[in-house]
Amino acid sequence: MTEEESEKNYRSTLPGPLGVVDTWISKAESTILAVGVILMAINTVANVLSRFLLGESLHFAEEVNRILIVMITFAGLGYAARHGRHIRMSAFYDALPTGGRRWLMIFICLFTSLVMFVLCYYSIGYISTLYGRGRVLPSLSIPVWIIYLWVPVGFTITGIQYLLTAIKNLTSRDVYLSTHVVDGYKDTETEV
Repeated sequence: MTEEESEKNYRSTLPGPLGVVDTWISKAESTILAVGVILMAINTVANVLSRFLLGESLHFAEEVNRILIVMITFAGLGYAARHGRHIRMSAFYDALPTGGRRWLMIFICLFTSLVMFVLCYYSIGYISTLYGRGRVLPSLSIPVWIIYLWVPVGFTITGIQYLLTAIKNLTSRDVYLSTHVVDGYKDTETEV
């Protein structure tokens, strides 16, 4: 099964309502990322065609891509956390026995979750400031604060994902990098 098929059929292993929330967030993230990337590609291709066929760029193309980049970036935070694809510096972590790694992972996930929720709080304050200034995008005339609504959404989803990972580690004997990715390294070397 390819990664795309496994994401499409994703079912959380968390119990009860936590599993429902985890599955729903996974499907929302996948949809947002797929639609965002497709729209960005369409917008960029349309802009290139316009430049070559009409001799002029689409005046709104840069702003649309700016909106989509913010959306994809902050939806991608939760996606990376869900799939255990965040950066790890694990020399100390790898030296610990399984029980120590599990408790360190619980601490890391709870701390990261807290940081994500604090960043969410501050991003809401930033959006409030932008709202008060009343700035709009020049071509689309969309208020700038609307673009950044994805920021607290992304931080919240990522915070929830790390919180769910901490719960998964509390309820399991194995060490999990995310709710469904068990800690470990894949042997990617091949002999020639």
